[in-house]
Amino acid sequence: MYRILETEGELKERRNQLVRPHYTKPELLARAPNEVWSWDITKLKGPVKWTYYYLSVILDIFSRYVVGWMVAHRELAALARKLIEETCEKQSIQPGQLLIHANRGSSMTSKSVAFLMADLGVTKSHSRPSVSNDNPYSESQFKTMKYRPEFPERFGSIEHARAFSQTFFPWYNREHYHSGLGLMTPEDVHYGRGEHILEARKEVLIAAYEKHPERFKGKIPTPLMLPDMVWITNHC
Repeated sequence: MYRILETEGELKERRNQLVRPHYTKPELLARAPNEVWSWDITKLKGPVKWTYYYLSVILDIFSRYVVGWMVAHRELAALARKLIEETCEKQSIQPGQLLIHANRGSSMTSKSVAFLMADLGVTKSHSRPSVSNDNPYSESQFKTMKYRPEFPERFGSIEHARAFSQTFFPWYNREHYHSGLGLMTPEDVHYGRGEHILEARKEVLIAAYEKHPERFKGKIPTPLMLPDMVWITNHC
């Protein structure tokens, strides 16, 4: 029986097979602020078990500056649309200037958000399913937030979550000296103050060297440099 079936080309799986789409890894490059934004959503635990608030954060990958955020009761396309529209307006984004990279959440892949980006002239990009490395800058920012000593185990209300965010994000943007930015703050890099700060640091280090060269073993110290480009790939 099986020999006859094989001869006739019938010895094969006859049930419908699931064919998964092929997703290519993102290859995104930013050489200046407001070229590539990373958008992600994380859950914040509410006052009792199985209750959550949803924190949406849009991060500029070049400067690590949080350009926009929102805390909501649920993940909705209408709220995502509002956040993107207001953030683009606040940063004076021009058509063709920006790409927004995000995961594949329901609001991130919704038609209303896609239509808004098309209207604004913003390019959209998505991570591959279940690949957190495709959105590393947002994942790193969430880790920084959740490892802060004042980050609570649970939030008592959505007002509590918003109050925490109103304190955390100004600190992150203006006071947090980022290791990936040559120990500068995201705000300094985002608004072009990095080179001036570098020059001031160089002068301080040269003065210290001239006063006590023995402390530096005869080598003039140099400050940490700013990156001239950042990228999102499968290997970052």
